[in-house]
Amino acid sequence: MAVALDRIRVGSAPDSWGVWFPDDPQQVPWQRFLDEVAEAGYSWIELGPYGYLPTDPARLTDEVQSRGLKVSAGTIFCGLHRGPSEWDATWEQVSRVAALTQAMGAATWSSSRRSGGTTRPPRSWSPRSSPPSSGATSPGAWSASAAR
Repeated sequence: MAVALDRIRVGSAPDSWGVWFPDDPQQVPWQRFLDEVAEAGYSWIELGPYGYLPTDPARLTDEVQSRGLKVSAGTIFCGLHRGPSEWDATWEQVSRVAALTQAMGAATWSSSRRSGGTTRPPRSWSPRSSPPSSGATSPGAWSASAAR
């Protein structure tokens, strides 16, 4: 069976440029990341840590489109394994990233969960529906999700 290579899309992310935080003077500036990822021939990027790239959808659209790029996904960094004290902050972050991802027309959001030093398989959410609201998930639902 022949593989339809024209249907495969390869993108990159800020972490491939050493970006792990929204603002760190030792990291590549976001404009340079966008310039270099486009120069390297990529068409798709993910958002990286929230706040690294512009969070205003109109500005981010202008910046990525001027370089021939598109946003494929958003990412959050969280520690759900730390328990209930982490859940509200994580849900707030998920809501911000999901809203920006949806505004950019991206198709997915995913999160790898860490527990005891082991990364669990990613969970995905499609922004084809409304972004999650902070009151939509109870602590019990988070527990059930984290246990899966």
